[in-house]
Amino acid sequence: MTDSTDTLAAPAPDNLIVIARQAILDTKRAVCGYELFDRSTTAHEHTAATDAAVLFNALAYAGAETLIGRNTVFINCTHESLVGAHLELIHPDKVVLEVPVLGPDASAEEIEGKVGVLQALKDRGFRIALDQNAMKKAYVNWLPLASFIKLDMLAFKPELAEPLVKFARSQCPKATLVAEKVESPQQYERMAGLGVTLFQGYWFAQPTEVKAQTIRPSQATILQLIDLVRKQADVDEIEQLLKKDPTLSFNLLRFINSSGFGLSMEITSFRHAVMILGLKKLFRWAALLLTTSRNTGTPLAVGQTAVVRGRLMELLAAEMLPPEESDHAFVVGVFSLLDVMLGVPLDRALESVSLPESVVDALLRNQGVFAPFLELTRACESGDETAFARAAEQLHMSGHQINMAHMQALTWADDLLAGGN
Repeated sequence: MTDSTDTLAAPAPDNLIVIARQAILDTKRAVCGYELFDRSTTAHEHTAATDAAVLFNALAYAGAETLIGRNTVFINCTHESLVGAHLELIHPDKVVLEVPVLGPDASAEEIEGKVGVLQALKDRGFRIALDQNAMKKAYVNWLPLASFIKLDMLAFKPELAEPLVKFARSQCPKATLVAEKVESPQQYERMAGLGVTLFQGYWFAQPTEVKAQTIRPSQATILQLIDLVRKQADVDEIEQLLKKDPTLSFNLLRFINSSGFGLSMEITSFRHAVMILGLKKLFRWAALLLTTSRNTGTPLAVGQTAVVRGRLMELLAAEMLPPEESDHAFVVGVFSLLDVMLGVPLDRALESVSLPESVVDALLRNQGVFAPFLELTRACESGDETAFARAAEQLHMSGHQINMAHMQALTWADDLLAGGN
C-alpha cells in the first residue's frame, strides 16, 4: 500500500534474495514495523505466488532477525493469498496482512463473502490492515476486523484529513491509524495533530534493501521430498533424503529456526526438524521451496563431497560419541562446504542457521570435539598422509578402521545420490 512499490530494481542473481523494507514509525520516530517487498525479480504482477514468495524469502532466507528484528512485518496480500497454505507456516504474532478492497465490479455477495476469511485469519492471530477505501458503505462488515487503517496521503486533499480521521475512528475505534506516503513535514504535522500515531513514507525513510545469499536445492530433490511426504513416509526415509542433499537440509534448519516459525527452542538435527514440523507443514514448506527454486542447484560434485564428509564423520563419531553427537558430526561434515555452495565466507554462511556451539567451533575455529574428525575427513579426501596420521593418532583410530569407514561413506553417498536407500 505504499509508494515504494513503484520503483523496481534490476533482477537479482539466482542465488541472491533481495527484500526491500520501509519503516513504519511512531511519533517519537521509533521503528514499530516494516512493510516488506520482494526485489529479487522485476515481476510487476502481484499474485498469490508473489505474496507467498516474499514471506517465505523474508523469513526463511533473508534472516528475519537481520531484516525485521523484533518488529512487526506488514505484507501486501491478494485475496487469493489469504487462503494460501503458506500462511500455515508463519507465526502470526509478527505479521500484519494488508488487505485491499475488491475491484469495482465486485458484488455485495462477494464483498460479504470475504468476512469469513478475514475473521478466520484474525482468529488464528493475524492482524489485518485495511486502507481508506474500506471505509465505503459496502465494506462496513470488514472494519471491525481491522487492527490497522492505513490512510494514503496522496489519495485525499489536505482539507479532508480531519473528517477522514474522525470517520475512521468512529467506524473502527479499536484500530490503529497509519498515515502512509507521508512526503513532507506539513503532512506529518497535520496527521500527528489529529492524533494519528504511526507514519510511513519518503519523508521518514525510503525503502532499504536487505540481501542474502541462498542455496537452492534442485527441483528434482524437492519433488522427491514432496513425494515421500505425500506417501506419508516414515521419519527415517525423510531423514535419509535430507542427508542426501545438503542444500535441502540447510534450508530446512534455517527455516524452522527462523523467528517467523515461532519456536522457543533451537532445532539442530534433521530428525528433530521433521518431527517438530510434521508432515503437513513439511509438505507446505517443500511446495513453497519448489515454487521459489530455479532449475539449478549446487554443483553435484560439491554436494556429493559434502554428503561423503557428513557420513564419514558420522561413522567415525559413532565409534566414540553418543548418538546425538554422531548426528551433529554429520551436520559438521555436510555444512563444512557451505562457503563453496554459497560463494561467501563460512562465518557469513553460518549466520543464517542455528547450530550447536560444538558444531560452530569445529567449522569456524577448528576446535572442540568434532575438529579432529573434520581434520581426518579432509585428510581422507586430500590424501595428506601427515594430516591423516596426526588426526588418526589424536582419535586413537587405526588406518584400517578409518579406511573401512571411508569406503562405507563413499558407498552410502553413491547409493543415496543414485536414489538407493
